[in-house]
Amino acid sequence: MRIVWKTESAYDYPLLIKYLLYAPLVYDPNREIVYRDTLRFTYAEFRERIRRLASSLMRVGVKEGTVVGVLDWDSHRYLECFFAIPMIGAVLHTVNIRLSPEQLVYTINHAEDEVLIVHEDFLPLLEQIKGRIDTVKKIILIREPGTDQVTVPRATELLDGEYEALLTGAEPLQEFPDFDENTQATLFYTTGTTGLPKGVYFSHRQIVLHTFSGLVALGSPVEKGRFHTDDVYMPLTPMFHVHAWGIPYMATVLGVKQVYPGKYVPATLLSLLRKEGVTFSHCVPTILNMLLKDPASKEVDLSHWKVIIGGAALPKELAREALRRGIDIFSGYGLSETCPVLTIARITEGAQSVAEGEVERRTRTGTPIPLVQVRVVDAAGKEVPRDDRTAGEVCVRAPWLTQGYWKDHTNSEKLWEGGWLHTGDIACVNSLGSLRITDRKKDVIKVGGEWVSSLALEDILITHPAVAEVAVIGQPDSTWGEIPLALVVLKKGKEEKGSDERENAEGALRENKSAEPSPTEREIVAYARMYVDRGVLPREAILLKVRFVPALEKTSVGKVNKVALREKYLL
Repeated sequence: MRIVWKTESAYDYPLLIKYLLYAPLVYDPNREIVYRDTLRFTYAEFRERIRRLASSLMRVGVKEGTVVGVLDWDSHRYLECFFAIPMIGAVLHTVNIRLSPEQLVYTINHAEDEVLIVHEDFLPLLEQIKGRIDTVKKIILIREPGTDQVTVPRATELLDGEYEALLTGAEPLQEFPDFDENTQATLFYTTGTTGLPKGVYFSHRQIVLHTFSGLVALGSPVEKGRFHTDDVYMPLTPMFHVHAWGIPYMATVLGVKQVYPGKYVPATLLSLLRKEGVTFSHCVPTILNMLLKDPASKEVDLSHWKVIIGGAALPKELAREALRRGIDIFSGYGLSETCPVLTIARITEGAQSVAEGEVERRTRTGTPIPLVQVRVVDAAGKEVPRDDRTAGEVCVRAPWLTQGYWKDHTNSEKLWEGGWLHTGDIACVNSLGSLRITDRKKDVIKVGGEWVSSLALEDILITHPAVAEVAVIGQPDSTWGEIPLALVVLKKGKEEKGSDERENAEGALRENKSAEPSPTEREIVAYARMYVDRGVLPREAILLKVRFVPALEKTSVGKVNKVALREKYLL
C-alpha cells in the first residue's frame, strides 16, 4: 500500500463546513435568502452576517468545543447558526422546541449547553425550567423585526444581548480557523418515544460528505425530483430535526434562492409558495396533508413544486392526491442517526400520473444514494432474497452515520451491533436494489407466527371514504399472540350509524354495490376483507379489530406516535 506523498507546502484540505459557502459566493452572490414577508438579503450579506455572528459568539465566550443550543423557528437566523457555530469549532445543538419541559431540561443539561440562542416565543418555556438548566452561562435573545419589547422573565438573568443588536455591533470575523475535519459539528436528540431522548452527533467531515452525496443523488435525474440551481427552496421540516434533513446545506452549496417560513402556519406557507415561486421542499406526510386539505390551497398552482416525503411512509392515497394537484412527489428515507438521507425513490421514466405503477415507484423507500451500503437481513443476519417479498431488518453503512449515542455506551453498541448500524426498520428489496419499508421492527404485528405489516393495512384503510387518519397497532390476543387493531379518526361530519343503517351498508358491500361512507367498525373490517380476497393483504388481516378515536397522538416532528397509542389503548 502506497500512501500519497505530500510536499511540505501542500495544503491538506480538510472537509469543513466553512467550505460549503465557497461556491455560491463566487458564482452568484446576489441570490436571495428570504424570511417570511419581513426580510430578504443576498448570499454576500449572508456571509457577512455569519462572520458577525461568529464574532459575537466569541465575544460572549464561545470557543472550540463549546456547545451552543438554538431554540428558534425555521428562519434565516437558524441557517446562520448552521454555519457560524461549527465554523468556529463550537458544537451546534439544535434544541427540539416541541419536547416537554422535563425532556428539554434533560437534553440541555445532557448536551452541556453553555450558551442558548432563544426566540422570544420560548421565553415562557425558559421560565418554566429556570434553575434547572445547570450548564447554561449566557443567553442570546431573538426578537422578531418590528415587535414590541417583551418582558424578560427571571430565567433570562443570564441574557447577554439581542441577536440582531449583537450582529450590528460586531466586527466581522475575517478568518475562520482550520481544524481536524473529524471535529464534532452538531448534536441533537431523538424524539425519545421510549425512555429518555438519545443524543446523536455528527462531524464536519460527515456533514460535508452527506451534503455532496445528497446533491449527486438529487441532481442526477433528468427532470423529475431534480434539485438544481434554478430551484427555489423552502424547508417544511423543522430545522431542529436532523439539520432539516441536511438540505439547507445542499441548497447553500447550490446557491439557490432560499425561503424560510418561521412558524408553520398554513396561510403563511401557501402565501410563500405562491409569492416566492417555491419549487423544492421536503416534509412529513402530515404537513403535506394539512396543506392540501386547506381550502386556500386550491387557489395555489402547485404544478411546479417538487416535494420529498420522509420521516414516515408516504401513503399511496396522499401520493395520488399530490399527483392530481401536479406535485412532483417522491419518498426519501433516513433516520436521526443517519444524518439522515440513505435512500431516495428515483423516478427515471413514465409520465407524472396517478397510474398504479407510477404511484408505486414514488412511494417506495427507494435506492441508496452514493456511498451508502444497505443490507436487508433476517434474524440470523443473513441477507434476504431480492424478491420484493421476503422481509428483514435494514442495516446500513455510510460515512455520515452517528458513531454512537452521546454518553450512552450500552445503546451505542446495540445500534452498531456487528459493525452495521441497525435501523430497526423492516423492508423487502427488489432485483434493482430498491427498498420497500414494510414496518418498524417494533411495529410489526405477529399473528400466529406470521408477520402482518401495519403500514400495508394503514395504506388500505386510509382509502376508505369515511377515514381521515388511521394507525394500526398489535393488540395482544390469547389465541393468535397478536391481532391488528386499527385506530381510526373519522372525517368531519361522519358519525356512527344505527344498527339498521349498518346492516344496509354491509349488505351493499356484500353485493359489491356502492354505498355511502359508513363509519361502522364492521364495515371497516369488511373493507379490509375485500383486499384480503384480492390477495393485496395477507389472510391474517381478516382478524382486524377497529376502534374509533378522536385523534392520533403525534411525535414532536409530526409522526404518528405508536408508543403513545399502545400506552393509551392497550394498557
